[in-house]
Amino acid sequence: MLSLSCATRIMAHGNVTPQAVDTSALPDIQPNNDTWVQHNPYRGNAKAIEIGASAYGQNCARCHGLDAISGGIAPDLRLLELGDSGDEWFVQRYQHGSVREGKVYMPPMGEVLGQKAGWAIRAWLETKHTDE
Repeated sequence: MLSLSCATRIMAHGNVTPQAVDTSALPDIQPNNDTWVQHNPYRGNAKAIEIGASAYGQNCARCHGLDAISGGIAPDLRLLELGDSGDEWFVQRYQHGSVREGKVYMPPMGEVLGQKAGWAIRAWLETKHTDE
C-alpha cells in the first residue's frame, strides 16, 4: 500500500510538507498495516533500510540532521538504543510527536507517513547507531 496521504502540512521548526514514502516493496505488517506493533518487523531487512534511508532524508533530516547526525535542533537519533527498547521510544515519538509547554518539537508522523515507513526509517537508523 502506497502512503500518499501526505498533503497535510505539519508545523515543527517551520512549515513542513511530508514527502510520500513508497513502501509497496515491503511485506505487510501482521495482523494489518494499521495495527501498530511494538518491535520493528523490518530490522535488518535490506529493502526496508534502503527505503528508510530515503524516507529519513526526505522527512527527518531537516531537524535530525543529514545521515542522522544532529546539529543540535533535535535529538541525535544515532544514539537511540538498539533493539526493542529503542523501538519503544521510537514508535511512541513517531506516532505521537513531542509537545512541551504548547510548542511542537516534533509533529506526529504515524498517521501521515504510516507504520511501514516508520519502521523502515527505524531499520535504517539502527545502521547508523553509535555509542559516542
